[in-house]
Amino acid sequence: MAFDPTRRLLLLSTALGTALLTACAIHPAASDRAPVVFVHGNGDTAALWTTTIWRFESNGWPRERLHAIDVPYPQARDDDTKAQPGRTSSAEQLALLSAEIDKVLAASGAKQVVLIGNSRGGYAIRNYVASGGAARVSHVVLGGVPNHGVWNDPAVLPNNEFNGAGPLLKRLNAPQGAEGLEVAPGIRWMTIRSDNNDKFAQPDAVWVGRRGQPTNVSYDGPALKGAENVVIAGIDHRETSFGPAAFEQTWRFLTGSAPATSAIAAETPIVLDGKVSGFGVDNRDGTSPSNLPLVGATVEVYATDPASGERRGAAVHRKTIGADGRWGPFTAAPGAAYEFVIAAPGYATTHVYRSPFPRSSRIVNLRAERLQDADRDAAAVVVLTRPRGYFGLGRDRIAFDGKAPPGVPPGTAGISSSRLKVAEVGRSVAGEFNGERIVGRAWPIASNELTLLELHF
Repeated sequence: MAFDPTRRLLLLSTALGTALLTACAIHPAASDRAPVVFVHGNGDTAALWTTTIWRFESNGWPRERLHAIDVPYPQARDDDTKAQPGRTSSAEQLALLSAEIDKVLAASGAKQVVLIGNSRGGYAIRNYVASGGAARVSHVVLGGVPNHGVWNDPAVLPNNEFNGAGPLLKRLNAPQGAEGLEVAPGIRWMTIRSDNNDKFAQPDAVWVGRRGQPTNVSYDGPALKGAENVVIAGIDHRETSFGPAAFEQTWRFLTGSAPATSAIAAETPIVLDGKVSGFGVDNRDGTSPSNLPLVGATVEVYATDPASGERRGAAVHRKTIGADGRWGPFTAAPGAAYEFVIAAPGYATTHVYRSPFPRSSRIVNLRAERLQDADRDAAAVVVLTRPRGYFGLGRDRIAFDGKAPPGVPPGTAGISSSRLKVAEVGRSVAGEFNGERIVGRAWPIASNELTLLELHF
């Protein structure tokens, strides 16, 4: 159901020879696999690693050695040196990662971990290594990490994490050794980037709200001197970590050989769980995303007709969210499409439609949504969302209610959701992306309800 990686021209540039890579690879026996800690990006959740973890499992990496963290307040501060409600500093993000690594090593008995990060998550990884953690890390994989900044200008938000001229990145990029490397020795490093389709590695600052202004950053901004730097043509910012081509390169880097498959193997039983969250400080106010438990929310799960989105009977699962934030466990039927309904004070009743789940997961995280003022003139609003990538017009096969998705511009793929106003309540609305098709129902705005069609791939 994911896009076909054979459409992508794979371009590799490497700072390490193939023989060295093979010699340094992790032992291929499943019982010896190192624990892996996945670190999500700005504003995101652990849930974005779901399909990556499924691919690791499908190739024999033990489930109990795959860990994805949730940063409670996942969005970076505007100024890393100043407290900002609902935002996390680089120091706080570092402390969270350090605590997770301690926990993973204690539970596994291993001496080292593999660290894999997307976007801002790579900053925490590099910060951990630079702050005394190098001996506890064997391999680092950085997908789409803006290692030299999203922009590089001391006059624009000078203390922001994403400023290449700011204190964090100046420290992390300080040349090391006689060769002036940007990576710590003793660790195997790989970066994965797009050739020119990453919204946060662009010469023009359009994606940071300054169209026509130079970023002073080039397409190769994610590359690091001393790492194996992989370029995959056409992929977008998130596909540098969550796409099948990125998985194939990650597996090769860690094991010294290609994966048996980049497809996701089905399993039974399928047990699903995850956390429910919202927005703002303690989920109550503001617009910054939160990964804190939305205590008191309710979740209902319905099996649906995949062709119409109609419910097939009563709820098959129901739970009120407690202090741990978890909505499961729930045993899903193989091949069944589901609607997840989240209800909480201060939020729209959010109807999330998902494709059938091929495997179990404990990070099927749900986030309650709010209606926007601009929605109020519609009978219903349906959102097509792709958390693990962006929509590329001309690159991808996309249809939203049979048409091109509203609000998605041509050019660099940088929009991951499309919002459709619907005049007729209760009708079926389909979203299609590169072979994955989800059908939901248009729920009425008059009763404060919202529909999300959430793509796996």
